[in-house]
Amino acid sequence: MEITDFPKKRLRDYEEFSDPDVLEKIERISRDLKGLKVVHVNATSFGGGVAELLYTLVPLMRSVGIDARWEVMEAPNEFFNVTKKLHNTLQGAEIEISDEEWDLYMKVNEENAKKLNLDADVLVVHDPQPAAIVGFTKGTGKLVWRCHIDLSSPNESVWNKMKDILSPYERMLFHLDEYFPEDFKEISVRFPPSIDPTSDKNRELNQEEFESVLKRFSIPKKPALTVVARFDPWKDLFSAIDVYKIVKREFDVQLLIVSAMASDDPEGWIFYEKVLRYAGLDEDIRFLTNLIGVGSLEVNALQRFSSLGLHTATKEGFGLVISEMLWKKNPVVARPAGGVKIQIDDGENGFLRWEKDELAEAILDLLKNDEKRRRFGENGREKVRREFLTTSHLLRYLRIFYELVS
Repeated sequence: MEITDFPKKRLRDYEEFSDPDVLEKIERISRDLKGLKVVHVNATSFGGGVAELLYTLVPLMRSVGIDARWEVMEAPNEFFNVTKKLHNTLQGAEIEISDEEWDLYMKVNEENAKKLNLDADVLVVHDPQPAAIVGFTKGTGKLVWRCHIDLSSPNESVWNKMKDILSPYERMLFHLDEYFPEDFKEISVRFPPSIDPTSDKNRELNQEEFESVLKRFSIPKKPALTVVARFDPWKDLFSAIDVYKIVKREFDVQLLIVSAMASDDPEGWIFYEKVLRYAGLDEDIRFLTNLIGVGSLEVNALQRFSSLGLHTATKEGFGLVISEMLWKKNPVVARPAGGVKIQIDDGENGFLRWEKDELAEAILDLLKNDEKRRRFGENGREKVRREFLTTSHLLRYLRIFYELVS
């Protein structure tokens, strides 16, 4: 299925945020890529970070002359049950994928290779779900695999099959160097993602928009720790609740758990129910999801309302929610998992701690020191402006395209 409903994006919309030399480099390299046909393929148009990135990057690529399109797989729920296992095993989980499950995975990829329009000069395939699709295509375009997960210690038996599936790719893009697979190190590129400062999730809000969200969800006006994360075992929302309870002993706070249920993650419903039960009847723990009308603008308002961000994931490909919170001048206290540690400079714009007691101690330090919290927030926004905005991300893509086709 081709996605066609995009917001309007123009490079000049980013002039107030981005460094002028980044914009100048984009304009210069895009002149040599006019008309280049680029197709992005992923598993869902809603609910995940990849979809959010593509809703910005595809129209922005078009605005600089790239003929960019976005295709989304069509698949039954059984397929996504398998690819969730694939996701988890590639991040190190010791579970098995049966021969029948592998057969389903390959069959759905083959069917999508026939259904989707994959004719392109450069085909960019995102994550494991559609990774096998290139084995069934007949095009002559350059092949790029964009991996958004932590591939530093994959399940060996699964990886042995997966590396054969990935063998046709000419470039592989990862958030961090430590995710580069040894088998493909020579074609791997460090490629962090980005946030869009003009989107509803990150733009400035007027007072009426801000107050409307707080009123609609009856958010009490007292200090708030905010976790933005999918209901996924790697996010460890149980620890977030434990940390909040430790902080609550000394400081009157509330915990906002903000999430979206993604269409390619059937396991999410199971963990949603588990986390709800774990939270119990504590009225200061609020669950704010798309199921009750929380979209991008609402996430924006809730992040801006927050005192600081909390992130307790034990595995994290990157964690763009960190940059989102930092952009709104709120420090973040988090575990140093995956890409989190390149966004948070410990002691500068937040704190990196593994243990729950240490996370709680760091939160209390910031809650009790308004000036420190303000300074960390300013540092965080500048860090994101320099390194993790859409324009820097677009430039990285254009450089890869140029390198492949020139």
